[in-house]
Amino acid sequence: MRPASIGHQTNMILRFFRRDDGRATIERLYGAIVAQSRDPAFFTDFAVPDTIAGRFEMILVHAFALFHRLKGEPEERRTLGQHVFDEFCRDMDSNLREMGVGDLTVPKKMKRVAEAFYGRAGVYDAALAADDNAALEDALMRNVYGSDAARAGEARRLASYVRNLTATLATQSFDRLAAGEIAFPAATPAPIAEITP
Repeated sequence: MRPASIGHQTNMILRFFRRDDGRATIERLYGAIVAQSRDPAFFTDFAVPDTIAGRFEMILVHAFALFHRLKGEPEERRTLGQHVFDEFCRDMDSNLREMGVGDLTVPKKMKRVAEAFYGRAGVYDAALAADDNAALEDALMRNVYGSDAARAGEARRLASYVRNLTATLATQSFDRLAAGEIAFPAATPAPIAEITP
């Protein structure tokens, strides 16, 4: 019974990455990440700069959250994250070209995009391992708010959101994610007084 069960699970996992239905799954996941990243609350209540850079940072935050969710999964399941990252790169490449960036320059800019993603992912991952939000606030202050001291309150609120975001995704099954379904928490900042420093 056990070998058959394992084989069944393996077939289910592999089914999600076949060329025909796998692409649709990845597009749904990445589309959900982009949609959540564009929630107007981030640019009003959290005061994220409503710029190309600000919108880029919010996509990175939400894509990172999916990677963080998958990091404890077996290697074959973590492939889901790599496929989402590949879709992210295709989207960034397309955006750069639409902005008029030349063919010779796009690869250099894409290298910086990849470095930004993995650099932030490493920093955010380490910050979430801490008992408080201080390191996460510092990282978001640098990356999202450009170290603007006037945004310390918003950075604190965003750090609280990111911790809630990763906790929310931790409760979602791999099967649900592999089916292209992901549920994000509301982009609602807690009052600063309610956030533990």
